[in-house]
Amino acid sequence: MDGAEVLIPITIFAGGFAMIFGIVYLKSRENLAMVEKGMNPKDRLNRPAPFRSLKWGLLLLGAGLGLLIAFFVDMNLPYRIEPVGIYFALIAMGGGLGLIGSYFVEKKSWYDKINGGSEL
Repeated sequence: MDGAEVLIPITIFAGGFAMIFGIVYLKSRENLAMVEKGMNPKDRLNRPAPFRSLKWGLLLLGAGLGLLIAFFVDMNLPYRIEPVGIYFALIAMGGGLGLIGSYFVEKKSWYDKINGGSEL
């Protein structure tokens, strides 16, 4: 190993250590800030997530529809190629559209809850 090749393992280990140290440091700072405000840091894990099922359902529905559309596109192509890119792209696009739909449903629900139904 000559020259720059020696720096690669050193950089990988130093970067990994810095990342783990940063995560632990920021987590402890967050916990200390919660204690200063009179909150219990362990209660943060038990917060209700009312739209979790909706988000996962729409994500999987969108990914399934993307997979179905990719299958139909693959079957109707006039020439035979490997359509792996079409499958991955349409699954990702369908899942993304599902998450966007979940966002709008959650947003409308929060506006209805806060403002009594009138959007800004």
